[in-house]
Amino acid sequence: MTVLTFFLCLACLQPDKDEAGPGTGNTDYVFQWDKIADSSSTSLNMNFWNGAKYYNNSTSGDQFNYWPQAHALDVLIDAYARTQNPTYVTYMNDWFEGVKVKNGNTFINHFYDDMEWIALAMHRAYGVTGDEKWRDASVMLYGDIINGWNASMGGGIAWNKAQTDYKNTPANAPAAILAARLYRTTNDADYLTWAKKIYDWQKETLVNSSTGLVYDGINQDGNGQVQTEPGWNFAYNQGTFIGAALELYAITHEAKYLQDAVRTADNFIIDNIMSPGGIMRPGDNGDGGLFNGIGVRYLTQLILNADLSATKRENYVAYLQRNAETAWLKGTDRTRVIFNNNWNNQPGGTGFLTPQLSGCMLMEAMALLEDRDFLE
Repeated sequence: MTVLTFFLCLACLQPDKDEAGPGTGNTDYVFQWDKIADSSSTSLNMNFWNGAKYYNNSTSGDQFNYWPQAHALDVLIDAYARTQNPTYVTYMNDWFEGVKVKNGNTFINHFYDDMEWIALAMHRAYGVTGDEKWRDASVMLYGDIINGWNASMGGGIAWNKAQTDYKNTPANAPAAILAARLYRTTNDADYLTWAKKIYDWQKETLVNSSTGLVYDGINQDGNGQVQTEPGWNFAYNQGTFIGAALELYAITHEAKYLQDAVRTADNFIIDNIMSPGGIMRPGDNGDGGLFNGIGVRYLTQLILNADLSATKRENYVAYLQRNAETAWLKGTDRTRVIFNNNWNNQPGGTGFLTPQLSGCMLMEAMALLEDRDFLE
């Protein structure tokens, strides 16, 4: 890997005066989202990149977890799409080598949902680079993923290969997105058939018919029950269902899909569990650290949809902007550009990969919305 050619422009990211935080009447801080996004991805690569060509779980040592690597690749893609800086492509190509080796010299994994995250990021990498290795790898992974569908619980893709009767949103909504995107790049009707089939099962089984809020799973404990307990609604489930609806809307132009996405988003941003006080619920330093960033990614895609009403767009933009301003001013160590899992509080001395990725995704989203002139 070549030496990173960026630098952390910390001086330009500091406030001119002490700030009290968003919504407190302070107007002195000027958010330069493009520069903030640059420094976020730079910090990711400076603090978490491993010389063996993957991302460490924390700043304190060499640890590997497969599924967060997908979202690190997504952040590299975001940054490259925004800047066209070829350094990001170098990281992406190195990632392709290192993650495969670390995962046992294959991208195939025990968990269907983990492969879906990887395949989605790879398909995006193909979209921005045109390099066919990314497309081919995503198609290969899809072939393994679709084998996870079975008749238990009325259908759906299993969470993992050893527990085939447990079905959850993380293994199904992203699969619907992947199938729809593969259809859009190949025009193979089988992909679209599967995208609709997975989406319909997901909506019928794991989406609240009144609110559109998305449940996490069914039959986790072998009792055939959906997990409806308070606290089991997560931002990434709302986000991926929104994303699946948007993909099918783009293909079919059927209004029901956009309506599904809007209903879920409307209730997601006001839900007292997922968005207490209008700020996304704190995650953790493990898997949960990624949930908010994934929710941000797909809510941003809804904002960008040309058919969304202006009122809805303004609501969603205001929600993301409040979260980003809070996270940057309160939940970030700006001397290192390290993000906390709680966007209202400063991180500790050790930085962790999953909340770092969520923070990066949030800042990239703001830079994108700023570029599209959606911010006030």
